[in-house]
Amino acid sequence: MKIAIIGIGNVGSALARGFSRAGDQLLLGVRDVNNPDAAALARETRAEVKTPVEAATGGEVVVLALPGQAAESAVKALGSLKGKILIDCMNPLAMRDGRLGLDCGFNTSGAEALAGWIPEARVVKTLNQVGAEMMEDNSTLPHRPAMFMAGNDAGAKSTVAALLSDLGFEPFDAGDLTKARLLEPYGMVWINQALVQGKGRNWAFAAVEP
Repeated sequence: MKIAIIGIGNVGSALARGFSRAGDQLLLGVRDVNNPDAAALARETRAEVKTPVEAATGGEVVVLALPGQAAESAVKALGSLKGKILIDCMNPLAMRDGRLGLDCGFNTSGAEALAGWIPEARVVKTLNQVGAEMMEDNSTLPHRPAMFMAGNDAGAKSTVAALLSDLGFEPFDAGDLTKARLLEPYGMVWINQALVQGKGRNWAFAAVEP
């Protein structure tokens, strides 16, 4: 699978390493193609460094790993994403009264806003429920970690489920894209435990059955 990753911060870099280990072909979409960090990551993951538009055009699947505040302008600058499977792994975070929280909630979600910006793309919300470390490598966990996804296109979710499995997750279909209203607060549960309650980052949720 040819995967375009837009943004190479902690999440984008972790996913690049995880997908590379799974054998996928990667395009790293960065504003500065001469960025030495991008070049180093490309060597490590056998990826190509492209502009965001070039990466999105060339990828079968496009992963958005951007800061939520920068997402709208960055996504609208990608050009036509008609028919593309687009993985939204962002959480719409904002500071409220000095505390980190979600910027939207009951009536919409960050993923639904994203789908409104690019209505011809096949948006799947997932990979927002765990830290970058577990996206890169979760093989040391005693249980296969759960990863929920939401989207309106069954074919897109099937493709994304296979990619999640390649990353070591057990994929669960949460339903249509409105269920991102559940998954984004669920991501905040992980953030609260990891960063506020002091649990740390090297863990994930799992669905355990007898």
